[in-house]
Amino acid sequence: MSASISHLLLAMSAAFLAGGINSVAGGGTLITFPALLALGLPPIAANATSTVAIWPGSIGSVWGFRRELRTVHRGVFLLILPTILGGAGGALLLRMTPAAVFARLVPFLILLATLLFTVQAPVQRRIRAQLGTTPATPGGRHSGTWIAGAFVTQLAVGVYGGYFGAGMSIMLLTVLAFLGMEDILQMNGVSSLLSLCANGVASVIFAAAHMVVWSYVGAMMAAALFGGWAAAGVARRVGKVMVRRFVITVGFTIAVVLFVKTF
Repeated sequence: MSASISHLLLAMSAAFLAGGINSVAGGGTLITFPALLALGLPPIAANATSTVAIWPGSIGSVWGFRRELRTVHRGVFLLILPTILGGAGGALLLRMTPAAVFARLVPFLILLATLLFTVQAPVQRRIRAQLGTTPATPGGRHSGTWIAGAFVTQLAVGVYGGYFGAGMSIMLLTVLAFLGMEDILQMNGVSSLLSLCANGVASVIFAAAHMVVWSYVGAMMAAALFGGWAAAGVARRVGKVMVRRFVITVGFTIAVVLFVKTF
């Protein structure tokens, strides 16, 4: 599927905006995925294309938390394995989902992602408040039960990330808190790394399965990376709260429109 100049410019605009939003508040997928839907891409192709196009931007987040990641207990990095397995499973599940079924799931997925994004700030504040009186440690709980529970839980989160992905970061932060991590910066670093893994393996599978509309990807990648650098300054001047409200408003509006259109 080739992209016209006008469609390409609109996709780049959405990616640019998503890059800036991701650098300040997260939730950029709630901009790019609906934008690709509006441009006429089938839902599965729009999801796969959005994932591949925005994925490189998460590398910057991991780089930004590189100091915190150096101090994380090595046992936490075992979560990378179930994340990759789950991301691969979610991507394959998307590949096997009939287009008509996924189209009917899209309004629910966007609504779920928007709800997760809406509660992200309150959950993070609660985590900070609960951990603020607790001495920070580089690890967490590392008993056999902890490892088994962490593996299964993270596998499920990875499946969601590979299947749809938007809102996965709040799932990861909540899981890491329950699993015993106590430093919010370390948690953000690990969350960024695990998101990179889940979306990375999903991107490889989407590409191999020919689910990606490549005519959009290169331009969107460049726009998202530039947006993360340039639009972030504007977003910060506007304020993180206003950016979050914008994303939440867009998410709920799109969910309502798709519910009406689909059902």
